[in-house]
Amino acid sequence: MKSNRKIALVTGGAKRIGQAICKILHESDIDLMIHYRHSADEAKKLKEDLNKIRKDSASIVQADLVNMNVLPSLIEQTINTYGRLDILINNASSYYPTEIGQMNEKNWNDLIGSNLKAPLFLSQLAADQLIKTKGCIINITDTHIDKPKKNYIIYSIAKSGLTTLTKSLAQELSPNVRVNAVAPGPVLWPENNEEFNDIYKQRVISQTLLKKMGTPEDVAMAVKFLVLDAPFITGHILAVDGGRSISL
Repeated sequence: MKSNRKIALVTGGAKRIGQAICKILHESDIDLMIHYRHSADEAKKLKEDLNKIRKDSASIVQADLVNMNVLPSLIEQTINTYGRLDILINNASSYYPTEIGQMNEKNWNDLIGSNLKAPLFLSQLAADQLIKTKGCIINITDTHIDKPKKNYIIYSIAKSGLTTLTKSLAQELSPNVRVNAVAPGPVLWPENNEEFNDIYKQRVISQTLLKKMGTPEDVAMAVKFLVLDAPFITGHILAVDGGRSISL
């Protein structure tokens, strides 16, 4: 099913922020290849819901992005399905603490792999297609990169690297491909993490200038802006954090 619309590949697109990005882009007449790792049920439902709105506008692909061997298939399946690729959203992420004395190589490979290595090599694999379509790349980083969160050493290294990667790719792929990033703050609490109790949550909210939580849709709208409404912006990191990064 070839498409005349713009095509976006969204990693980690089945739920949470990724799902919000998919829905917002779809509303903007962009067709989607939605990547997922474990969230098969959520991916299938999202695909069905979007295809009810616009026939043949969403497809899904499963892959563990830590496995380098599967990365080419994401680009290949997108091209085979739609005939083109205009937008790469590197959203997929692993997130958990790695304290001194408890870190290991498995943690390193997982956190660096999903948050930094996969975006780098997916961007490289997508580059020729994106140059052809004068497309763009959006990376999802983290507002904590300038002030790393305690006990999250490897994650912080990975997201800091992703910020540098964004700026490097903007240089390398100019003038044909724009590369930007969105850095979310408190918009969703991590799943299955006892650290984020009510006291912690209230403290985080009080540290935002706007004194409230954001939403996945806030992040998705920032992505949409950088994709569709920012033709003269590249190499930029857009914080979506209620002002928390300048209030700490």
